[in-house]
Amino acid sequence: MTESSARLARAEARVESHSASLRKELGVRDLVLTQILFIVGLAWIGVAGKLGPSHVVFWLLAIVLFYLPSAVVVMYLSRLIPLEGGLYQWAKLGFSETVGFMLAWNLWLYVIVHTSEIGLECATYLSYALGPSAAWLTTSTWFVALASAVLMSLMIAASIIGLSVGKWVHNAGGIVMLIVFGALLVLPVIGLLTGHLKEYHPLRTSVPAFSLFNLNILGKMGFGALGGFEYVAILAGETKSPAKSVRRSVIIAAPIIALMFVLGTSTVVAYIPTNDIDLVGPLPQVLRVGFGPFGIAAQLATVAILMTLAMRVAQTNVAFTAVARLPMVAGWDRLLPDWFSRLHATHRTPVNSIVLVGVCAFGIALLSLIGVGQAEAFQLLFNASGIFYALTYVVMFAIPLFGLRGVSPRPALWLKVASTSGLAMTVLYVALSVFPIIKVASVAVFAFKITLVVVAANLVGIGILVAARRRSPGPDVASG
Repeated sequence: MTESSARLARAEARVESHSASLRKELGVRDLVLTQILFIVGLAWIGVAGKLGPSHVVFWLLAIVLFYLPSAVVVMYLSRLIPLEGGLYQWAKLGFSETVGFMLAWNLWLYVIVHTSEIGLECATYLSYALGPSAAWLTTSTWFVALASAVLMSLMIAASIIGLSVGKWVHNAGGIVMLIVFGALLVLPVIGLLTGHLKEYHPLRTSVPAFSLFNLNILGKMGFGALGGFEYVAILAGETKSPAKSVRRSVIIAAPIIALMFVLGTSTVVAYIPTNDIDLVGPLPQVLRVGFGPFGIAAQLATVAILMTLAMRVAQTNVAFTAVARLPMVAGWDRLLPDWFSRLHATHRTPVNSIVLVGVCAFGIALLSLIGVGQAEAFQLLFNASGIFYALTYVVMFAIPLFGLRGVSPRPALWLKVASTSGLAMTVLYVALSVFPIIKVASVAVFAFKITLVVVAANLVGIGILVAARRRSPGPDVASG
């Protein structure tokens, strides 16, 4: 064993000693359903639908250039470093403690912003479920704020209780996701049989034009839609046989997720004109349009939309539950005060971190409602959170290429090729996500807002890290 490999082993042993007090609740089945729930973002079938029939080509490109590379890199790193904290630990041991902290900071910010969207999405889904008389919900500031407060309170409570309950919330959400997408996929068949849909060609495609807009969409369909395999690895310390379980969950979930995206987008394209696709709630939109002509089936559409809302809450809860572990593991490394690492006496969960995530997300939700329209507010939050998340992927793909110095065996050439492809797609996403894909009052102002938010947020993270170094100076952990 080389000196660097030995140092890696010692660092892993320290993390595992802290993880010993955590309850091992998750198995392969739980991880598979969580992967499906977390990765299949409902908005992406609307984003891809903007491409019309050429969406098939773009999905295939995104799968080859990003989806498969991310899957193999996650399997490699989760087997090599199967520790609580996931990406944070991979970056810390692959590069340095500083890189690990900044990665965790950006991932934490992503979830804060991602969670803050839940009230706005709740209003959108309820407006579709209740019909035209409830259209006011999406423009009501007080209703969106109330929905955010109630849902975030429930997520805080569930997260404090822990994965003994949380895993069933996530499993149920994954099952509901499969059921709702099943309804989405059979809808065109029903439409054809009843004559309400004139034609349906799910794999029909056309050669896309090369444009900045299409390139923007490709980046979003790559990292934006298909990212997320690494997320369950954050909970490695609470997973049974994490190295093996994470790998198996990726292998099982990957083909299911790919089919859901491609065929789901085909249904959107079949029913909704390109210019009319709702980027906030494309799935309830197409369910309402598709089931509308069927009498009693319209009630079924309402039920399906409400199920989708419940599933969306469960999806957000996955992100919320996992990210609360990042301040905890940073506390183990003395990069944050011990306050963040304190566990609930009964449930053994990082209660202080959980409450902090909820409070911050609610604060962002309220700020996002000031002075902008509903669609622009969602798009601003959506783009900023995506960039925070994408920056963590830049680091992840860089680990097999530039990290793990001195650790043997070195990553294979094919893994480096996959990492290069995934890195290029992620950088494309970051570069283009500052521009909106909807009409806003000023593209320049929109881009400036997002850039300012990302830069300012990372400067805050650097300030926190510098303060931590002054409180507890010590050697930076690195792999070699």
